[in-house]
Formats: sequence, C-alpha cells, structure tokens
Amino acid sequence: MTDCRDAPQPFQDLTPHAVLDALADVGLYGDGRLLQLNSYENRVFQVSLEDGRTVVAKFYRAARWTNAQILEEHAFALELAEAEVPVVAPLPLHPDPAGPRAHSLSCWGEPGGPPTLAEQGALRYAVAPRRAGRAPELDDPQTLEWIGRFIGRLHSVGRRKGFTHRRSVDSATLGTAPRAWLLDQGDLPEPERSRWAEVSRHALQLASERFDSVGGLRRLRLHGDCHPGNLLWTPEGPHFVDLDDCATGPAVQDLWMLLPGDLAASRPALASLLEGYETFCDFDHRELGLIEALRTLRMIHHSAWLAQRWQDPAFPVAFPWFGSNAYWAGQVAQLQEQIEQLQRD
Repeated sequence: MTDCRDAPQPFQDLTPHAVLDALADVGLYGDGRLLQLNSYENRVFQVSLEDGRTVVAKFYRAARWTNAQILEEHAFALELAEAEVPVVAPLPLHPDPAGPRAHSLSCWGEPGGPPTLAEQGALRYAVAPRRAGRAPELDDPQTLEWIGRFIGRLHSVGRRKGFTHRRSVDSATLGTAPRAWLLDQGDLPEPERSRWAEVSRHALQLASERFDSVGGLRRLRLHGDCHPGNLLWTPEGPHFVDLDDCATGPAVQDLWMLLPGDLAASRPALASLLEGYETFCDFDHRELGLIEALRTLRMIHHSAWLAQRWQDPAFPVAFPWFGSNAYWAGQVAQLQEQIEQLQRD
C-alpha cells in the first residue's frame, strides 16, 4: 500500500483531554476515568461521570456519514427503544451555556426529536449509556432462537417506514462502487491486480443476477452489519450497542452472518434462527438464495474499506497482512470459490 504517514491522520487531535472537554460542553462532566474501547471505524470511549454514571462517547469518522445519515441512525435507535427492542439509544445532548466553548458547539436532532449529535470543529460525536455483554453462544439452538426473535422484533419496527438517507444493501453500493475504487486507487500489486479484476467482475455479475432473480424483493430498515461481534448477550438476552451501519436491504442481511458456514452446512442453525424470527416477522424464504451473493459483496467491500482507511495508523497495526501479494492472491481464491458457489446453487 502507499505510504500515507505524511497525510493528515484522522482523530489525531482526539486526546483524552479533548474527549473530556467535548463531554463537558454538553453538560456531562467526567471524573477523569476514561477507557478507549475497541473500534476501528470510529473512536469510542467509556467515560465515568462525576454523577456516578458511566457513558460511552462515539466520535464519528469524518466524511463517512452525513449529519442526516447519522441522525437517521439515532432516530431508528430511539424508535426501537420506544418499542422496547433492546438496543442502546443515544442520550439527549444539552450544551452547557457556561462552558468555555459553548459558542462553537452545535447540536442536532431529527425534527421533533431530542438533540443527539454534537459538532465542534472537526469532531462530531454522540453519547449513550454504557451497556456491556458477552459474545452469544451461537452453537446453542435456544440462543439462536432467542436471537431470531430479537431480530424479528427489530425488523417489525424496521418495516414501519423507510430510510431517506442511509445507504442500501445492493450490488451497486457494496460491490460495483468499491470494486471501481480499488481498481482506480487501491494500489493492487501485479499480477494479482489483473486476476482480482477478472474474478471480482465475474463474481459481481453472478451476485447481481442473483438479486435480479428475486422479483419483488422487500427492503426494510436493518441493523446492516449483524455479525457475532456486534451482538452482545446478557442474562436478559441479546442487544445491539450500535447501529452505525444501519441500512436499507433484504431481511436476510441481518441473519446470514450469524450462520456457521454456507447454507448447506447451516440448515440446523438457520432453522433455529427462523423459528424465533417468524414469531414476530414473516420471512421470504427466497431470500436464502441471496446469502452467497451477500457474502461476495462483503468480501469486495471489506477490501475497499481496508484500503480506504490505510492512512489511519490503527489499520496497519491491526491488519499488517493487508495489501500484500499473498492477501490479494487469497482474495482471488476466495472469489473463485464464490463463483463456483453462485453457479452451483
């Protein structure tokens, strides 16, 4: 990959003092205890407050989402919380007029809703209550059924209306656009670049055909990135702490990443998920034919996501194998397997 060490670094000014000052500007006063949590896309901090509460502050990566997109995320979380679906919704933010930087702080909310997004200079941030959990036991049928009920409840709310600003889960957004960016700016090494260009073109064509084959596909508001790492478990059951990737798409997008393998190997797990899901929401079983198409899109999009973030110092440290000839050779092999799967199913 290109050496970007001299480029402006995202979050370079987000020091612990800056985090505490940002919270103080909205009337949340830290007691000095601050812990940075694991997050590559944004920067997330657990902050203990003087009043005894513990909150989580999320500072959004610049230029990824517009304010309108972030506010739709927040409004969806608040709507789900109002419907008693277990997600962590953002807290209302109230600027402290006595704060030294109050004149430079802006706070927004959806029309008719509380202000939940603050902006000061280059920083945009939101704050939510802290809620912990552990990874769910996805080999337990009862756990999967419970998760299915949870996602069914979320989707029953997601169907009430549509997003206006959030992105769509489709071949153009998650396949064509990131593929074009990688070939134009991704610095792929030869000869892997030529091989990847061909197999990704073929795989994307088959994935698009799979979407086209499902006529009248219903799209709804989704979590959008429902993999096991984004789903937390407590004795009260599963919950989401973040809707950062919420999107419009088919229901199966929030189910397939919880399965242990391809569709043939995942029938028992899928049966448990759907048994719970269909307690609250009907499911179009034709969408199961989209799983390998969605897996293909995720592969292409993930490679572009890594390449686009490479100037962030956190990424070379966390993904040292990315960008090498071996990485792209592996991507070629995986996409060839996807082609075979899409042609076989």
